Amino acid sequence: MGVMVELLLPGHTMGELLLAMLLGVAGALVAQFVGARGGWFEPSDPAAFVASAIGAIIVLVLYGLLFRRGHPRKR
Repeated sequence: MGVMVELLLPGHTMGELLLAMLLGVAGALVAQFVGARGGWFEPSDPAAFVASAIGAIIVLVLYGLLFRRGHPRKR
């Protein structure tokens, strides 16, 4: 997920990248938990991987919308 974050949001500092990776992992874990508890898939199913990726993206997008800075990104 960290590589995907860097590709999607270049120009971040190492601290921002670490935060993005942690948020991505949190989103993936929540998606796994909700999907498994809801009976939609087992943790080893391919759908679990897809749900994890979608959960990570949702958390990262929400974080970006809620905590967007007013200055342009450095490149």
